[in-house]
Amino acid sequence: MDQLLVRITLNPEICQGKPTIRNMRFTVAQLLELLASGMTTSEILSDYPYLELADIQACLHYASLMANTKNVSPFPA
Repeated sequence: MDQLLVRITLNPEICQGKPTIRNMRFTVAQLLELLASGMTTSEILSDYPYLELADIQACLHYASLMANTKNVSPFPA
């Protein structure tokens, strides 16, 4: 699974350094928002032909690592 993480890039020149997919101007957050809205993997790949299944898998793996932290802060009300 960790080999998928090479698809997640952090580049201060792209999207203000937010995690992106393969240095494209498509952030991990954008992809996760599409999934959270109910879009299926097939719909995403159809609507965004430059994305690959491994990109979606990498974003989910990255999100799982970010969520598995030792310190969790509540969202502000």
